[in-house]
Amino acid sequence: MSEAHRRIWLCADDYGISPGVNRAIRDLIGRGRLNATSVMTVGPAIGRDEVAELRKVAADSARCAIGLHVTLTAPFRPLTMHFRPLHGGLFPPFPKLLRTALMRRIDPEIIRAEVMAQLTAFGELFGQAPDFVDGHQHAQLYPRVSEGFLAAVKHAAPSAWVRQGGRNAPLSQSLRSPKALVLDMLSARFRQRAARADITFNPAFAGAYDFTRDSDFGALMGGFLAGLPEHGLVMCHPGFVDDVLIELDPLTVQREHEHSYLAGEHFPDLLAEHGVRLD
Repeated sequence: MSEAHRRIWLCADDYGISPGVNRAIRDLIGRGRLNATSVMTVGPAIGRDEVAELRKVAADSARCAIGLHVTLTAPFRPLTMHFRPLHGGLFPPFPKLLRTALMRRIDPEIIRAEVMAQLTAFGELFGQAPDFVDGHQHAQLYPRVSEGFLAAVKHAAPSAWVRQGGRNAPLSQSLRSPKALVLDMLSARFRQRAARADITFNPAFAGAYDFTRDSDFGALMGGFLAGLPEHGLVMCHPGFVDDVLIELDPLTVQREHEHSYLAGEHFPDLLAEHGVRLD
């Protein structure tokens, strides 16, 4: 077993989507099994009490970053009045947002205004800017969206780093995962834009998979950690299923599988085997 020497980020997305997800994330932070989480300021479970509980458990942990999970897709509602495109008063579903972005029919200024509003909401809740900023369903990486996203971060949270979704792996490995390949392609331009704006980003990313009930998260985690460099980031989605989550998101039972593995006895051994640590 190799000596642990690379510090990575293990980030739980979607804090604020439901009380059950919030509880699961706080539980793992308290166990030292997560060291980052990103918060949906447009989520239904992000009141003062949920923020206070998260801040408490993060303050008691050895290392925990709290970021903003910028949300631009359904079934959530924008904070700004003039966001476009809309879908029944809500953000559009992510396939529609991605299509519109690829066709370059999104106004970056509209995106900038909405991200600024979500950054402001985060500041009001937490009393400070986020440590980092990422995006729900990787929307921050989409063409034209990335322009407005980065402009808002540069203005309102200049010390924050942002999440890119490119893997530090050979092309042949990405070709085996269509989702990873798409993220690699979208992230290449995003990294260029972030570098030009002098905004820091994670050097590598892992954690994307098909989220089916048959996926073995423990087996997948070994692949996520393999070759991940210092400050690389693994995305995860632990949670406890509740009625709020079922109403809002198709990713339900797999969240409980992720929590179970990350809270279990085998995960620390896997970290040590791959020479990485979270503290």
